[in-house]
Amino acid sequence: MPATTPRTLDAWLEYLERVHPVGIDLGLDRVAEVARRMALLDEPLASRIITVAGTNGKGSTVAMIEALARAHGLSVAAYTSPHLLRYNERLRFDGNEADDAALIAGFEAVEAARLTEEPVSLTYFEAGTLAALWLIARRRPDLAVLEVGLGGRLDAVNVIDADVAVITTIALDHAAFLGNELEGIGREKAGIMRAGCPAVLGSRELPASVRQSARERGAPVSALGPDFYWQAATVEGCFDWQGTAPQGGILSLDGLPDPGLPLDNAATALQALAAAGIVLDERRCRAAMADVRVPGRMQWLGQWCLDVGHNPHAAGYLAGRLAAQPCRGRTWVLLGMLADKDADGVIEALDSVADEWVTATLGGERAREASELARRIEAHGGKVSYQAATPEIGAEWLAERLAADDRVLVCGSFFMVAAILTWKQAHAA
Repeated sequence: MPATTPRTLDAWLEYLERVHPVGIDLGLDRVAEVARRMALLDEPLASRIITVAGTNGKGSTVAMIEALARAHGLSVAAYTSPHLLRYNERLRFDGNEADDAALIAGFEAVEAARLTEEPVSLTYFEAGTLAALWLIARRRPDLAVLEVGLGGRLDAVNVIDADVAVITTIALDHAAFLGNELEGIGREKAGIMRAGCPAVLGSRELPASVRQSARERGAPVSALGPDFYWQAATVEGCFDWQGTAPQGGILSLDGLPDPGLPLDNAATALQALAAAGIVLDERRCRAAMADVRVPGRMQWLGQWCLDVGHNPHAAGYLAGRLAAQPCRGRTWVLLGMLADKDADGVIEALDSVADEWVTATLGGERAREASELARRIEAHGGKVSYQAATPEIGAEWLAERLAADDRVLVCGSFFMVAAILTWKQAHAA
């Protein structure tokens, strides 16, 4: 344990960042060793485990799996990252965020285990993942849904064997760690698959290496398109889903409410539960899809749409959604990004729906300056109306100029959306 034991959650988080300052250190040896000491590998954390990997769409897929399972009466633990406003968001039990006391107990258990025998160094994410797994194991829920971090094969979450592996999308992101080649990224993400356990592929455009990896591992595949799919329902604002049962046969659900999230991900969530052996009830699925909400994913607050999309693939989806819902006034884009993200790709994807741009500088060493974003936007032919020193200043400037029929897309980073969510909450008080 540290010389002075942290007594608050904030103190623990600060300690974890300080004790292993490297933010990302891919590899399972260290995590597996501490997991062994914590007896996390002795028996399953839950009756069923679903692991979700991918470049985009993981958070919404996890949220819909969670909502659907709870609607079917299952006890559910969900682990996701990163968080928007509070670290507690990363771990939910039956829809409720883990409280500070539970998370502190988890960190204490991890710290005691990593210092037993030869000390083991853990990153902030690795320690948080192990704490979450320890807390889930103590509850033994009917279902645990685990979101993989940026990787797959070498991600801390992959120390756990899942009953169902889900891969949402594969796109270029985190190039410094995963490379610039989609086939290689696909192989890394596919590393969450296990022999004999179903793999659910939630995109029609996955690299060939994903299916090849499934064959090599002996993981039976259900893929969006040939094996399960969604289509617009006859009732406006609804969709129909068709999937496959674990032992073969066709499953159909009609008239499900559009959750306002990517319907590819909704279809994938339904197939993941079916693959896990859960008998889907149409009425319960309707209730879940009507109620599910994911903060920071196409989240509308009046005229403001907040989305954490921070790569070209996500930005392209946002552009498509906005183009399908035209407004009478101007579409403003309030953009803030980190320096290691593909700003040009994001700008190009949003250019067709953006009438005017406001750029903002995020805090921290990895932030891009608003002026640099503005130069890139102007190089693409876009109109930058204001460059803000912070997201909040950009929001204030915009709020004074919005017409009644204008709208604002806030995107580019989790940090960007978190800042504007906090700003909106302060102004609503």
